Amino acid sequence: MTRPDWELRETAPDLRARYLAEGHWTDDTLTTHVVRGLSANPTLDFRVWSHTRPAHFTFADCDRLARGLAAGLKARGIGEGDVVAFQMPNCFEASITFYGAAMLGVVLVPIVHFYGPKEVGHILRESGAKAFLSFDRFGSRDFVADYEKSSVGADALELVAFVGGHGPAGTIGFDDLILEGADFTPVMPDPDSPAVVGYTSGTTSDPKGVVHTHRTLNGEMIHMSRMGALGIRPTLVGAPVGHAIGMQGGLLAPVLRGMPVFLIDQWDPGMVLDIIEEFHCTSGSGSTYFLTSLLDHPKCTEAHIRSIEKVGMGGSAIPAAVADRAEALGIKLLRSYGSTEHPSTTGSTFDDPREQRNYTDGVPLGGVEVRLVDDDGHDVPDGEPGEIWSRGPDLFVGYTNAALTKIAVDPDGWYASGDIAIRDEHGAITITDRKKDIIIRGGENISAAEVEELLQKIPGISEVAVVAAPDARLGEHACAFVRLIPGSPAPSIDQVREHLTAAGLARQKFPEEIRVEDELPRTASGKIQKFVLRDRLRKEAAAG
Repeated sequence: MTRPDWELRETAPDLRARYLAEGHWTDDTLTTHVVRGLSANPTLDFRVWSHTRPAHFTFADCDRLARGLAAGLKARGIGEGDVVAFQMPNCFEASITFYGAAMLGVVLVPIVHFYGPKEVGHILRESGAKAFLSFDRFGSRDFVADYEKSSVGADALELVAFVGGHGPAGTIGFDDLILEGADFTPVMPDPDSPAVVGYTSGTTSDPKGVVHTHRTLNGEMIHMSRMGALGIRPTLVGAPVGHAIGMQGGLLAPVLRGMPVFLIDQWDPGMVLDIIEEFHCTSGSGSTYFLTSLLDHPKCTEAHIRSIEKVGMGGSAIPAAVADRAEALGIKLLRSYGSTEHPSTTGSTFDDPREQRNYTDGVPLGGVEVRLVDDDGHDVPDGEPGEIWSRGPDLFVGYTNAALTKIAVDPDGWYASGDIAIRDEHGAITITDRKKDIIIRGGENISAAEVEELLQKIPGISEVAVVAAPDARLGEHACAFVRLIPGSPAPSIDQVREHLTAAGLARQKFPEEIRVEDELPRTASGKIQKFVLRDRLRKEAAAG
């Protein structure tokens, strides 16, 4: 398989010059950040807390083994610019893969560890991956079986390796890739070359590949640093490293800041509180569940709350009640808004007024421009809802599918987010709705179209609409409204789960509610009015 020939957009010369002049872009790359950070702090801790696979290493260990992995990949024909995909939980091997890939200058494709064979097969084929690194088993998940079900042909990948080494014929063990003691010199990639491809669900039935260069990724980290979201103390991260939040916050940010790496592979609030107490670190950032699960736990004390101190929230809806509760306890909270395509679009700092930090999604970050437009692309006045169009130093350079890029980004570089917001007199925006047909559950995007396509195949279902329902723990979950063929029995939630499991869909995407309707609300042309269904669910949640 040859290296992908993606049609990526170029940043306009005037924007490029401005980003460089104002310091939003530098010539640093993922490679230089990793090499410099690991070598400068050899004695810092790298820890993974786990009930089954705890790990304790140093940055010197990370540096040595990452170089060994890079050397091993190179010896097997994987080189700069090639695409390497990995699917692992939060573990030491995931960090070695991330750091080693950076040193080799490959294009890294992280895959969240809960994705099933349907999503994994699509990503491996669509990204043009030459290598795939994964686990053999983790908990109840059999990654080898999922790989074999993914329908990726044996000739599609040049290298497949599994941690544990129990893979099918033609694959190797992860440890066999590492050539310890090899004399490997990290590459010096072009800052404008692709560094990471993140896959995100949207209105299409399959995840879309979002391409970020070293410059755009670096622009995102600069934004996070200026907001204070990277913190001044070590942070225990539970978000999966296969997701942008976990990868950046868990693996990259500590290296940039000269802090230890603290990960936990499965979110156990009691264990997290014990770790906070022993290591005087903070935790709880990301989607609301990571914070509320700690505050709700009987172990949580005033000492824990003082240690948590400040939390940056994003990735899913942040109820005002959560912000009020945190602030009442003395925890400073801020909200931010972004997407895989434009990771840090708006936000605040911890020094901003509480009303902005808690009840809005913030103001445009450094170098970012935001427009709110109507359906005809005309700017709307403050206080009126409009779709967010944005551009900035951390905006992606295109999808792996060029046709999708042309739909989402206009000739002037404005990205149409599909999210609806209003802007106040201070320039802060607040998300009110979305045009894109997605559900954001615990920070992970779920394509309504993908789930609908599979549910439609259940015997007896005539029509289905999947929408976001408010969720106090996760922000949102999927609710399926179905219309049945007359005389057909309604499927139970267990039957729906069995059907989606057989289809290879990740469990996190399963609907958590099934509602049978005699008729669904429609436009004059017969299209289902999903906003009516979403509004009904919001009103029910508000009524308690």
